Order: sequence, then structure tokens, then C-alpha cells
Amino acid sequence: MREIYYSHAIREAIAEEMRRDESVFILGEDIAGYGGAFKVTQGLVEEFGAARVKNTPISENSIVGVGVGAAITGMRPIVDIMFQDFITLAMDQIVNHAAKFHYMYGNQPRVPLVIRTPAGGGRNYGPTHSQSLEAWFMHVPGLKICAPSTAADAKGLLKSAIRDDNPVLFVESKLLYGVKGQVPDGDVTVPLGEAKVVREGTHLTLVSYSRMTIECQKAADALSKVGIECEVIDLRCLAPLDMDTVAASVEKTGRAIVVAEDCRTAGVSAEVMARIVEECFDFLQAPVRRVAGADAPIPCADVLEKAALPDAQKIVDAAAGLLRDYS
Repeated sequence: MREIYYSHAIREAIAEEMRRDESVFILGEDIAGYGGAFKVTQGLVEEFGAARVKNTPISENSIVGVGVGAAITGMRPIVDIMFQDFITLAMDQIVNHAAKFHYMYGNQPRVPLVIRTPAGGGRNYGPTHSQSLEAWFMHVPGLKICAPSTAADAKGLLKSAIRDDNPVLFVESKLLYGVKGQVPDGDVTVPLGEAKVVREGTHLTLVSYSRMTIECQKAADALSKVGIECEVIDLRCLAPLDMDTVAASVEKTGRAIVVAEDCRTAGVSAEVMARIVEECFDFLQAPVRRVAGADAPIPCADVLEKAALPDAQKIVDAAAGLLRDYS
């Protein structure tokens, strides 16, 4: 085990898979010499060359289209979308092509494509560079979605995603890039679609993914000091969604709060809440609640951005209110 940055864990996963399989390559805007907007791909072009670490024009639909074409002809491309906000420009290629070829052509083509993209707020980048749009893609059959919260899971899930024969959207929180974590040595993968219990508890289940899992752990630490023990579930993947792990926890605690950074209305939290109600209703001792982003564009101003996004204190307040009202 070594302690490395989340961003370095992602880079390690890419490099290891490129060494292991010559069909793996990466393409995107400024990923070669510059190393990408967040320096995640820094150094890769020196090892693998410009033929496998490809700079592209500023045209997201074209970038993903090249990735889809390469995938169905036997390659394993990794497409880098500089900000998740820009993924809107590639919706046609992702939703109507990558996700559907498998179904339209009777399982003949495979689309082993990974689309990496940084998401979320917290850096005062404003409305068009701070969004969390993963709920849109949960609505699309044929896509897998990963959103790891730790360096170890980022590396292990990305390696699994690259080896998977289906298109995978790999969502990376910008604020996690500079966070260190223990990462195993060697070729260690994490299966897609398996949630993880990151903290045991008895009074309340907190369900989240990506950076909000860290906020849930902070909230659980604070609540523990006043005698409230929260179980924290890190979904890790949003599609497939591991409801078995969530249901087992809710059955034990009887209460659940779902935490997500994206907008409250029709967001990830809405889907997970609905599934908890559908599958765990008999075990619930209180209504399911959520803590989510505001239904508003993400502001640039620091104080306003903090007001719009979930954090540990908002989770603590929601948990305390739930237990007060339904003790």
C-alpha cells in the first residue's frame, strides 16, 4: 500500500492498462504535452508517444465519435472530456451511438469505450464549469457509470472500466484530485456495480458517491460525538446500481438520507430515494430524506457556491432533524 493522490491513481491506472494492452489509447483536448486541464495525464505522452496519447481539436462530439468508432473496430479508447459540462456537446454520440450499438446489432459489436470527465463544484468556476450531470446518463440504458470517492477505488474502478466491453462514463470530482489515499500495489481491480460500506452504524444510513461520500463521513464523525451512529454507503457506481448493499443497511437502521451534489430535482438522489422506498418500504421507520445541490446554476462567488452545494453540516442538520421528528 502507498499513499498517493487521487489524480495520480487515475494516471497509474491508465498507464498500467496501456502497458498491458496495446489497444488502449487516450484522446482529448490538451492531454499530451500539457497533461490535461488538471494534469491527470501528465507524462503519458513521453512514455507512450503521440500515437497513443492524442491531442484533439475542440470538438467534443467529434472526440467521442472517434472513440466510438475506434471501440467498435477493436480498440479500447479512453476519451477525456475536459469538464463534464462540455459532455452536453457529445450527447448524440454517447446516447444514440455508444449506448445503443450493442442492442441494435444483436450483440455483434462491442463498445469498450471509457469517457473520463471531471465534475462538480467547489472551485468557483461558475455555472458552465461546475455541474454534476451524471443523472442524465443514468437514464440511458447501455451505459455504465462510475463515480469513485477514494484514490484506491479510482484506480481499481478505472482499470475495470477500461477492460469492460461496454461504454463507461467515469466521473471524477475536481476536489478529489488533490486528496491522498492508500492505494494497493500491483494489478488490483474493483468490480463495477458493487457499493461499499465505508462506516458501520445503527441509527441511520447515509447513501452517497464521489466527493459527497467524504462529506457523509465527516457528518458521521460529528454525529457520533452526540451518540448518533450513521452507516455510510459509498455507491461507487451509479449504473449498475447496487441496491442490495443499500437495502441491507436500511433494513438494519430503518432510516436513510441520500446525499448527492447534483441538483435536487430529478437528480441521482431522487432515483436512489425511489428505489429505497420501492425495495425497503417495510423496514423504514421514517421517510427517506435527501441532501442535494440547489435547483440553480452554480454561482461563481465562493459564499454563494457553498450555499448551493451540499456539505457535512447540511447532512448533520438533515440527520438531526430526521431523528428528532421520527425517533
